[in-house]
Amino acid sequence: MGAPVNSNLLELYRTMRRIRTFEERVGELFIRGQSAGSMLHLSIGEESSAAGVCAAMKPQDTFTTHHRGHGIFLARGADPKQMMAEIGGKETGYCKGKGGSMHIADMALGHLGANAIVGGGIPAVVGAGLSSKYLKQDSVSIAFFGDGAMQQGILYESMNMAALWDLPVLFVCINNQYGMGTRIDQATRSSRFDERAKAFGLNGAVVNGLDVEEVETAARWLVDDARAGKPGLLSVEVYRFFGHARMDKSPYRSEAEEIEGRKKDPVLFAREKLVANGLETTTALDAMDKEIAAEMDATIDFAVESKAPPLSSMFRDVYAVGELEPEPVGVRIDRVLARDDA
Repeated sequence: MGAPVNSNLLELYRTMRRIRTFEERVGELFIRGQSAGSMLHLSIGEESSAAGVCAAMKPQDTFTTHHRGHGIFLARGADPKQMMAEIGGKETGYCKGKGGSMHIADMALGHLGANAIVGGGIPAVVGAGLSSKYLKQDSVSIAFFGDGAMQQGILYESMNMAALWDLPVLFVCINNQYGMGTRIDQATRSSRFDERAKAFGLNGAVVNGLDVEEVETAARWLVDDARAGKPGLLSVEVYRFFGHARMDKSPYRSEAEEIEGRKKDPVLFAREKLVANGLETTTALDAMDKEIAAEMDATIDFAVESKAPPLSSMFRDVYAVGELEPEPVGVRIDRVLARDDA
């Protein structure tokens, strides 16, 4: 478990630990019945993909995520309090409580939007990449998605266009071994997703997500090449610790498989690597973990104490400024009845 002298593993560990702890608090908010909506998807076990790829990005770069995207946005620099407030459906959230867990976006940080449709965010980065190339913005656009999207035709259309037009685009598949309840080997004969990318003329790589430094190394190569006009695809192989959604008890997986799968813990691996290579002490890491826990505890307090958006704001940010908002059904009925009475 050797590490280079100039390793930034400590920062990568910090990012992964913040993601892990944030996701644990998200689960707590859900159990308390204080999250918006009935669905919640955690990325515990996948932290290396978010930390490693985002470490290779520059401030001007943009990205899209899927329904399991909390960790990616956090790795990109999001405020965890605003994120938790959004998940709680509060007006202090990134989208004023209207996006919830699966639809967070923030243009200031280059987040073009999360999408709950499998593969739904993929074509958006083709447009962003084309815009960057045309405007000479020197930015790369990255689409994050799960292995379930590897069977979607929109991915192959997008890869083909990105290759044809030499776009600064990177496709990142977070292969957590399951598309909802379907194991990857029941969905495809081959999980060498890099070979699919190469068939379209893209760069391609598959990395073991257990080691976040391996993820970062591969991501830097692919992001740098994409910035120079050679798009690519990175598949990060990880294990989804929990079910598809928070209430999914994974009846399609055996207990033995889950025990074995959770040994592939990128956070624990990075921690042990830091200590083994003399890059940090256990005491210092314990202190860091405690500080992060306190930071994330505060996110729940912030979300719970924040106000829900008023009903009158329902159509705000949906229709253009100056455009007439739809008339509520109740108001319309009252108006029609009043006219009939007259």
